[in-house]
Amino acid sequence: MAKDYGEVELFGVGGSPFARRVQIALELKGVQYTYFEEDLRNKSDLLIKYNPIHKKVPVLVHNGRPLAESLVILEYIDETWENHHPILPQQPYDRALARFWSRFIDDKCMPAISKAAFTADKEERDKGTEESLESLQILENVLKHKFFGGETTIGIVDIAAGFIAFWLPAIEEAVGLKLLTNEKFPKLYKWGEDYTNHPVVKKNLPQRDRVVGFFKARYASITASK
Repeated sequence: MAKDYGEVELFGVGGSPFARRVQIALELKGVQYTYFEEDLRNKSDLLIKYNPIHKKVPVLVHNGRPLAESLVILEYIDETWENHHPILPQQPYDRALARFWSRFIDDKCMPAISKAAFTADKEERDKGTEESLESLQILENVLKHKFFGGETTIGIVDIAAGFIAFWLPAIEEAVGLKLLTNEKFPKLYKWGEDYTNHPVVKKNLPQRDRVVGFFKARYASITASK
């Protein structure tokens, strides 16, 4: 008999790369869950109750116990539903490396890309572009297989890097920026195609035109304020 893990709820926003990480992990694991779409301009009482510190998504609630921060949630999912599709390596050293590179994406790659795309000051934008290219080159060098998790397995680094595979190209289209190209980063570019075409990932990505529209509006508000 399959083990009953109880009630699983996820609070997210459709276009959020962080909430999509959690959805992808849950579906890779085959976990049944209830999804609640949040409006961050009018946050629900439940979101504030479950994440009173940051009041942000995603929030995973498992049997009434809430967890925030997408990378923390991914590790919890992997440890709780451990018998299907592991998203963290089994060996301690490899697990530590996976955590490191996941954090690298959040702490280095994403802020640099945001600076390159959505900073009004040209000097800061140029600096962000340089930092973005450096970060992407590091990931290009780290990628040794079809996926960061291995030749056939999507792991936590792949899920964390989903922002680069899907959201970065949308940003590039919205603001006229070119960072992730096949010429500069052939392995990372191909990885992005493979990742976004994985059946579980593909069905859990938001509509591209909406994401592009969101970034266009964000870019327009920044350029208008100059």
